[in-house]
Amino acid sequence: MGPLLTKKIAEELRAAARAGAATADCSLDLGRSTVTVELHAADWSFRGDRFPYPEGLKDRTIYHWADQSFQPAARYTNALTKLVPTDWGPPTFEIDGIKMLPTARISPYVDAERKVGSIQPRGKVVLDTCGGLGYFADCCLRGGAQRVMSFEKNGDVLWLRGLNPWSPRPDDRLTLTQGDITVAIEGLATRSFDAILHDPPRFGTAGELYSAVFYEHLARVLKVKGRLFHYTGTPNKLTSGRDVPREVAQRLRRAGFAAELHGDGVLAIKA
Repeated sequence: MGPLLTKKIAEELRAAARAGAATADCSLDLGRSTVTVELHAADWSFRGDRFPYPEGLKDRTIYHWADQSFQPAARYTNALTKLVPTDWGPPTFEIDGIKMLPTARISPYVDAERKVGSIQPRGKVVLDTCGGLGYFADCCLRGGAQRVMSFEKNGDVLWLRGLNPWSPRPDDRLTLTQGDITVAIEGLATRSFDAILHDPPRFGTAGELYSAVFYEHLARVLKVKGRLFHYTGTPNKLTSGRDVPREVAQRLRRAGFAAELHGDGVLAIKA
């Protein structure tokens, strides 16, 4: 994978070159590692390839090398979907300007670790319903999960995931399928999972992922005493008029779970 740049890194490289430095240490993979690049008057080189000092880069944008230039890690199909840098290293992503992962007070990766910890993944077969950038899946694998089956409907999100060095790559423990989990779950075997992670988009844009029918399917594919963490966020019920976390907990109880509010979501155990 080619280098990834942010405005901050690009400015640091140019400043070092102007100061007369022959080399500079920086990260070209969003903080996963540090490398040394060679600096020249008109460009810089990395692993035998030469790259220009890009102009006009924007804040809150990650750039990847494609077609001989640095281009935003963004796509527009039905909505603008883009990778967004964070202060923590692992990026978040946005769809039409709506941030999909929390980053204000915590790394999105550390946030994923906390949520994954609630299902105790070691030795388990885990269903990851809305894979996103794959942080839940990666934390499950690092936590000793036996296997993770992940679904992601949005092809543009999968494209971002392919660019993101913090996203896990499919292997013999991780399967990643592009598909709508509300459809795919009908073909999943009864009691075939030990735990489930459900991180859907907000209720207003993906109500089917909060439906009683879908929750009944989650209960069907989960083993008895299996754990489910359902991310809901903490929408302001004073402005929306709804208490989504409590609604979710009540609906899960009707589907056969013992459910309680847990952080910014609901933790449920199949009765």
